[in-house]
Amino acid sequence: MLPALNGRRTIPAIIPVIVLLGVAWGVALAAGDLTAFYLCVSLLASAFVLIDFRVGVIALILLMPLSGSSTLFPHSMFGITGLNPLNLLLVATFGSWLLHALAGDGLRRVLPHPFVWLYIAPILAAGIVGTHHIHEIPPALMVVNEGIDFPNGAAYFQEMALKPLLLVVFAFLVGAAAAKSARPARFLIPAVVSMCVMALLVPLYVAHSGLDLHEIAGSDARMFLSALGLHANDLGRLYAISFSLLLFAWSEAQGMRWRWTLLAAAALTMVGLVLTFSRGAFVALGVVVILYLVSRRSVRTLFFATLAIVAVLALAPEAVYQRAATGHGAGLDAITAGRLNGLWIPLMPDARKHLVFGNGIGSVMWSQAMRQGVGHGVLPVTHPHNAYLQAVLDMGVVGLVLLCAYFLHVWRRLRALARDPQVEPVLRGFFQGAAAALVGMLVSDITDSSLAPRPEQAFLWLAIGMMYGEYARRRAAAAASRAVRARPPPQFAAARGPA
Repeated sequence: MLPALNGRRTIPAIIPVIVLLGVAWGVALAAGDLTAFYLCVSLLASAFVLIDFRVGVIALILLMPLSGSSTLFPHSMFGITGLNPLNLLLVATFGSWLLHALAGDGLRRVLPHPFVWLYIAPILAAGIVGTHHIHEIPPALMVVNEGIDFPNGAAYFQEMALKPLLLVVFAFLVGAAAAKSARPARFLIPAVVSMCVMALLVPLYVAHSGLDLHEIAGSDARMFLSALGLHANDLGRLYAISFSLLLFAWSEAQGMRWRWTLLAAAALTMVGLVLTFSRGAFVALGVVVILYLVSRRSVRTLFFATLAIVAVLALAPEAVYQRAATGHGAGLDAITAGRLNGLWIPLMPDARKHLVFGNGIGSVMWSQAMRQGVGHGVLPVTHPHNAYLQAVLDMGVVGLVLLCAYFLHVWRRLRALARDPQVEPVLRGFFQGAAAALVGMLVSDITDSSLAPRPEQAFLWLAIGMMYGEYARRRAAAAASRAVRARPPPQFAAARGPA
């Protein structure tokens, strides 16, 4: 059993942690660089996480979106890939949850079977298949994409299958924390803070660059924001998801402080989204706005929304219209930035060849198109820039159907909570915004991203974790209610006497 985690008995439990921190601090001084600082902060945070794993969940909500950026967040320490503050925090939080569960809370099932069999299993299976093909990656593709470095199948499986599933672990921990909390809506506070921090990245970076917006919006400047660690399209999708969550939560929130905070965060996110000049993000945003108007079905809402849309379009810089009109009148290949003829059509033979079960995660890298066509009109990429084509290539039609079935399961559950009067109003809006964000993401995925976990989906996975946590709270409450009803009345128990 664990020592008590409250009162005076907490002190003996913390003493070893203090000693460990002292040792770590000595190592930090010996190392003498920024890595040491990150290590000490991570260990210090872990000490608080041991007291209550929800502390770690709050820290993860704040840090998980930033962790997708390799320039703003360290991805290794002391030269060890994978040893970084986020992974240390994930391990500490999961370990704390597990210890508390074993000590008395019980190993409650937070994630249902559809999550495991419809989503995680296809990804892991495709990862196993891919370990047999990494030697087929053409050297020319490795030269163009320096990030491809798979010395063996284990390294490939860790990078392509296990690393993306860290978002799944994040969602699990959020769900466990929400299930244990009396008011899970409080987790929206660090979520909104994280959204605002992410929304500030692009405006500040653009302002610091001093470049004209027309230069940033150009088709040849799509890598401009990559210095932040995420492609402009990825940042745009992250902002579209954030905006949906904030917009719907604002609509349902009660209290002027909440409403003004959410509205300001949504406006800041909108600015960041526009400055990414991502057409996919524009499409996702349009889907979210349409779903919002349809869900409200109010003349008053339609009137003010129309005024807001007109104002935004009037104030939008000309560079936005320039970017939105890219390729117009020049054919579908130009509109898709060369993806049609340079990628999608050349990949069709590979999709047909492995139609049922696919050819492993990242199979575009060893596809026939890449092995024969790099330098001959085929775009040298590691992603087919179409989430559905990627799913067919990697997992086949079977995998695509399973992943789509999972997202349908999530959408239905989010919609059910959004209509449930037992859920706090702001959380109802949050869940409704997550459902709309999911639809917007699936529409925009036609031209990029993935159905597997990606960094730009961090806030969507946060909402999914909150959703599972809400259902877990209800199961626990129902079980407690049944236990109370099954317990014999005190008078009857006293009359029976000892067994």
